Amino acid sequence: MPTTNQLVRKGRKPVKKKTSTTSLKKWFNAKDRKFGEYAVPFKRGVVIAIKTMTPRKPNSALRKVARVRLSNKQEITAYIPGEGHELAEHSVVLVRGGRVKDLAGVKYTIVRGKYDTTGVTGRVTSRSKYGTKKGQAGQAAKPAAPAASSDAPAA
Repeated sequence: MPTTNQLVRKGRKPVKKKTSTTSLKKWFNAKDRKFGEYAVPFKRGVVIAIKTMTPRKPNSALRKVARVRLSNKQEITAYIPGEGHELAEHSVVLVRGGRVKDLAGVKYTIVRGKYDTTGVTGRVTSRSKYGTKKGQAGQAAKPAAPAASSDAPAA
């Protein structure tokens, strides 16, 4: 415990908060070939590979993840949320922070409904998180209306 005199002389330093999504902080200038740090909420990237991972101990599934090269030349592993996707190698995606608790080393999530990633089809609840528009949600859920019956008079 510091004395009052020590606090007057030196004061207290604020504790710096460490970021968990370090790749979203870095930028790269291709013209000048230099790196720097500036935090942003999203970054664009290109998919290098798509694979599945198994989650940690109590859970059991095949989670879809993508290896992404960001615009700042960093390579990360990002989670693909929602049911089904049509991402392939060289797809352009938008990545945000947000770790997946039961996947080791996955600290980023791909934003659905932006660039080459389409929204989840048939999604009715939490549509904004999965990039689904209001009209798209009902299309996959209910079948098409039946054709007009033959009893109706032809006009």
